[in-house]
Amino acid sequence: MRSSSEELLEKILRQKMEVKVQVRVVRDVYGNNKESIKGVFPVTVYGDFLPRHIFYRLHAVCAYIRCIFVALCVLLMWPSFDVILADQVSIVIPVLKLKSSMKVVFYCHFPDLLLAKHTTLLRKIYRKPIDFIEERTTGMADLVLVNSKFTAATFANTFKHLDAGGVRPSVLYPAVNVDQFGEARAFKLLTLEGNNANDVTLTIAGGYDKRLRENVEYLEELKLLAQRERVADQVNFITSCSTSERNILLSRCLCVLYTPQDEHFGIVPLEAMAAYKPVIACNSGGPIETIKHEVTGFLCDPTPHEFSLAMDKLVEDPNLAERMGEEARQHVIESFSTKVFGQHLNRYVLGVARIKCD
Repeated sequence: MRSSSEELLEKILRQKMEVKVQVRVVRDVYGNNKESIKGVFPVTVYGDFLPRHIFYRLHAVCAYIRCIFVALCVLLMWPSFDVILADQVSIVIPVLKLKSSMKVVFYCHFPDLLLAKHTTLLRKIYRKPIDFIEERTTGMADLVLVNSKFTAATFANTFKHLDAGGVRPSVLYPAVNVDQFGEARAFKLLTLEGNNANDVTLTIAGGYDKRLRENVEYLEELKLLAQRERVADQVNFITSCSTSERNILLSRCLCVLYTPQDEHFGIVPLEAMAAYKPVIACNSGGPIETIKHEVTGFLCDPTPHEFSLAMDKLVEDPNLAERMGEEARQHVIESFSTKVFGQHLNRYVLGVARIKCD
């Protein structure tokens, strides 16, 4: 029950649907995004007093406790709902189904057991019951949704007992609000510079937490790499930029590089394409399903050489970047807008509701 679902559910509420629905968002903590704070429907928070970790350990156990507490509050303090959409943490499903009249739709972003570390014997022992519970409780949902075909395949390969038992998740692609991105401005600016490689800069932007040692070490490693390659004056590092800052960066860039391999889905390429920018990404995982190769961007082997070739094409031909950006924007509107997401989710929810009525 996270803010990602809240934003998308809110968009559904704003559209003309076949039925009238009452939406209530219940979660364990307030989010820091606008959709949580200024949504069109109220957000109720339970369990914020419960710890997220114990001396920076036991994060999964604490998350389970918090989510179970929220689920119990829903059961005891609210009337019955026809359908509940649970997000990411499956431990709430058997708790919610204690009330037999309710149907549960579970949105699985990616199996948590693949994201957790199993590097030491102690970690393996710690994760063993958690991983077992994740698979068993996920299978209790009336409908499982995943964010990509790649995740659906990973789901089948990871939760082998569920796959053998006939649990087949349906794909519901996440969405972006295209209205938040304005017209692109970078193409004309670049042509004035003569398209010289020395005039090109690279901006690396992303989340950053100085309390996490790996964040600090990785940023320092990237800065040292830029200095060693003698391009430090052409590389900018922006940490934890706000939504407005992100939108400004997107409006001013020529293209967006998305480097993760085997990413479950990847919302960044959608945001970039919605902002009229072509995307250069690895030819694996979710980007294969969202980026049209040589139409809205380039899908490349994960090597510096392949990425640089794609980048050079756009630097040398800004008109190509502009055409791709227009195609990208239209592609997102047609396939990954909140309107399209709402229509698909509405169909899934109504299908589960009809099963209940039958």
